[in-house]
Amino acid sequence: MHVQNTAVEVRVPGSSLPLYTDGKSLAAMKPIAEYFGLDWKTQHRKLEGKSWACMVKMTMQLPGDTQRREVVGVDRRTLTMWLATLDENRVREDKRDELRAYQSEAADALDAYFHDGGGINPRITEHQANALIFQARAQMELCQAAQGLIHPDHLEAKARVILARGMGENAELDQGRRPLYSKDFLGEKNLSEKRMKSISGVFGKRCKAAYIERHGVEPGKYPLTLSNGQTRDVLAYTEADRDLLEQVWRDYYAPMTLEVQA
Repeated sequence: MHVQNTAVEVRVPGSSLPLYTDGKSLAAMKPIAEYFGLDWKTQHRKLEGKSWACMVKMTMQLPGDTQRREVVGVDRRTLTMWLATLDENRVREDKRDELRAYQSEAADALDAYFHDGGGINPRITEHQANALIFQARAQMELCQAAQGLIHPDHLEAKARVILARGMGENAELDQGRRPLYSKDFLGEKNLSEKRMKSISGVFGKRCKAAYIERHGVEPGKYPLTLSNGQTRDVLAYTEADRDLLEQVWRDYYAPMTLEVQA
């Protein structure tokens, strides 16, 4: 894909980072790499090997140049991820504090996203806040509509996360009601990818059977969004069921795992 446009400079509050964009969603990458004292060709080669990177060729005239040239542009997602993965010891010394501050905030944001269900930027604008409130309202309406269809513990946990995110707080969840997926449980066992695939299906069936034997009913289901953006229904366990999953693991897989490791 090739984009042709005029460079539009975007100011980053508190930074002199050179963001020259196509006026929409792409930023010229070379000036940013040079700002940190990095070799652009090396960084371009590294980005080509990253599954999360999106690079597009653009034609634009950058400040200080006398003509339009072909440059490589990246989207916002790629830029923020690239900045978070830079080695602070390899950038210009006078830019290290700026990079450290960004990466520290990025680490806090990722932690809030994965462990609290979301986080709020302390510099959020009124427009952004209103957009989040609108989104939260829509999500709460979906939670209400899903009553009776989705495991109640999962619904409550989801609703608490949505409310907390809208209020800029961390969600306070009952540990016993935290969602626990069999895939995540197996992921804690440090299995190889091949081993994980070979046992995950049967492990899930055995956990379901054990749950029915204990409670007399099937476990509920919960829509899980996969890494590829697709959504599928999975069995909804919670931390209160961890001992049940552990028992299935010990009965069928722990001895086998020891044999494989030996």
